[in-house]
Amino acid sequence: LIMECIIFQNVKNLGIKTTQLRRVVFSVLRQEKKKADLSVHLIGDARMKKLNRSYRRKDRMTDVLSFATKDGKKLGNQLDLGDIFISVPQIRRQAKDFGVLYKEEFFRLLIHGVLHLLGYDHMKNRDALIMFAKQEKYLNQI
Repeated sequence: LIMECIIFQNVKNLGIKTTQLRRVVFSVLRQEKKKADLSVHLIGDARMKKLNRSYRRKDRMTDVLSFATKDGKKLGNQLDLGDIFISVPQIRRQAKDFGVLYKEEFFRLLIHGVLHLLGYDHMKNRDALIMFAKQEKYLNQI
């Protein structure tokens, strides 16, 4: 079984190699002991705001959205986890605001998105502690 990470890039100048992006995704999946496929959509502000409004009823920008397939749909004998949408311009702004490198913020949110697809969330305090600890652990490895 080969894991697949399909990347849809709707923005210019990503500033990150797609091979590097896939390596991060596969590293998280391996450590979480999951063999699965997923898609990453690199988008701009307008599309992200529209998705956030349509699916979360929040009429504002956000950095990352994850849409897990219902119970990890099987495609053939492979598990499809779902889709991650990342607003590249928003991540650039956040990196600047937080005083971190763009790549660091990008990978932090990519990992965040993958963890959501794997079923982690941060609604309850305890769950947030678990999710963010994993997120930073995986980020520190790259």
